[in-house]
Amino acid sequence: MNTAGPAPSLSLQALGVVLDVYKKVFTTPALSPPNPLRRTGFDIDVRVEAVHTEAQGVVSLTLRRPNGQRLPAWRPGSHLDVFLPSGRQRQYSLCGDPRDLSRYRIAVRRLSGGDGGSMEAHTLVPGDALRVRGPRNAFTFVETAAAYLFVAAGIGITPILPMVHAAGDRGRLVYMGRSRDTMPFLGELPAGSEIRTDDEFGIPDIPATLAAAPPGAAVYVCGPPPVLEAAQRSFFTLNPTGSLHTERFSAPPIPDGREFDLTLAASGRQVRVGATESALDAIRRVHPDAVFSCRQGFCGTCKTKVLAGDIDHRDRTLTDAERPGHMLPCVSRSAGGPLVLDI
Repeated sequence: MNTAGPAPSLSLQALGVVLDVYKKVFTTPALSPPNPLRRTGFDIDVRVEAVHTEAQGVVSLTLRRPNGQRLPAWRPGSHLDVFLPSGRQRQYSLCGDPRDLSRYRIAVRRLSGGDGGSMEAHTLVPGDALRVRGPRNAFTFVETAAAYLFVAAGIGITPILPMVHAAGDRGRLVYMGRSRDTMPFLGELPAGSEIRTDDEFGIPDIPATLAAAPPGAAVYVCGPPPVLEAAQRSFFTLNPTGSLHTERFSAPPIPDGREFDLTLAASGRQVRVGATESALDAIRRVHPDAVFSCRQGFCGTCKTKVLAGDIDHRDRTLTDAERPGHMLPCVSRSAGGPLVLDI
């Protein structure tokens, strides 16, 4: 997820395009180390083949192409951009079998306090038409590790489940949830998985869980923000030779934000960005159709040209050549003073 004559110009231009594509797709950004975004596929029309209740408030959707053609290949950790009938765009992890390209499976937890996307997904029935984009992968499964520890909390099991099966006997899963009836896919866990529910064991101790990882292990954590934050705070002290890989299902918090102004050049409108909101959210107040996908700075969908102002880049995607004149408003902000965007 960026002359002496005609012939040399064309050659240099082609080389530049190749290098730019290479950097966008294969350059690693950083948490431990940060994962590059892998992109495959394209926009695909699918239909809902089946809907299953997997746990309290969680349904799985099986998706197939109407013509029965094979779907693009994917690796554990991948997700789809799903365009719901209302036009809402949401991201859901693929949680089926990567070897079965006749269908995709995603799972959705109903969130009554959200903006309606999950509620809408829960109204889908077999036969409904959807458009999906991807698969994309910013939570790449490293296949060569000698040992793995997987920590999944709640709906965080969805990207983890295919990884656990791929790791085989090199991996160990700790699956956490409020209670067993809220935890999807319990029947698909490999033997030896540890299930820890709040009602049986109390609030999970994330550092103690991570401390059980073998030295040098690849550790994958997916769940709500408190789980991820606890893992990020403690892991490298506990296991300095290991690697930590995390994925969140929501935009990252903005703990150090300051208000700033955006000017949208096409209309001249000014928008105030709050200290705790993203520039993307501020833009969407006046341009609801502004495109976006991940909201976490790795997919590049919302890349916007900046005509004036200093940018505080917080993404994991833009190349050094792109940064002076572009930003990803889902995460990046002003470094001080107003910004003028080519919108």
